[in-house]
Amino acid sequence: MSVQRIGAAIAATVLVGVGLSAASPQARAATAVPAFDHIVLVMFENKSASQITASSAPYFTSLAAQGAAFTQSYAITHPSQPNYIALFSGSTQGVTNDDCPKSFTGANLGAQLIGAGRSFTGYSEAMPSDGYTGCDSGTYRRKHNSWVDFTNVPAAANRTFAAFPADYSTLPTVAFVTPDMCNDMHDCSIATGDGWLRRNLDGYAQWAKTHNSLLIVTFDEDNYLALNRIHTTFVGAHVTPGSYSGKITHYSVLRTIEAAYGLPALGGAAGVTPVTDIWN
Repeated sequence: MSVQRIGAAIAATVLVGVGLSAASPQARAATAVPAFDHIVLVMFENKSASQITASSAPYFTSLAAQGAAFTQSYAITHPSQPNYIALFSGSTQGVTNDDCPKSFTGANLGAQLIGAGRSFTGYSEAMPSDGYTGCDSGTYRRKHNSWVDFTNVPAAANRTFAAFPADYSTLPTVAFVTPDMCNDMHDCSIATGDGWLRRNLDGYAQWAKTHNSLLIVTFDEDNYLALNRIHTTFVGAHVTPGSYSGKITHYSVLRTIEAAYGLPALGGAAGVTPVTDIWN
């Protein structure tokens, strides 16, 4: 037997001895969330996990194969707006509809990051201008822009997607991205959103792998079913590719981002654990 094969056999024996296999992602799992230089989260609309398939969304599924695909990921509620607010602040803030405008003064991820000396920016496609507070304009909807609802998030953090930098090293610590009402699949096809994601964020996804950064792709809710199971993928540095069956929600995603920067858990995020089993 060659030296390489002997070494592999010994390694496999050690893994089996602690109840793990060489193919197990947990064999290399970290115990904490990495401190990423940048996290970008993009939210799509109103599709169940079962609708995002290799035939309907080839880029989504290709991206999932490059990272951690969560097979038991769930939204918080229906309709759209309270899910955006929950992921950003750890609470639906009592919102049960898509009515606009909303205004809150409580704690949220953007204010947390800024208060800790980090940075946050939300980028909304089709928003007519930076700092815009109107409810709608063309294919832009404020109901999908949670950061503008909080008075303690500065107007300078509310930007158009046209301002998303080509030089990814200049991104804020955390960025949220909202496609417009067509490209987020709300009014247009899954194929439309799939193409938009590939054209606009594949460059960042590939860059993130070698630049201590992370892309999170998720949905606000499913297609209005009781189950509310959605597609969620993490792609980037430190991610062990694979399929993960542990249950997560929007609060789990928020808790994971907070944990990356040592921030206290907000609201519903305090009742869940951050994602730790995907990191190598």
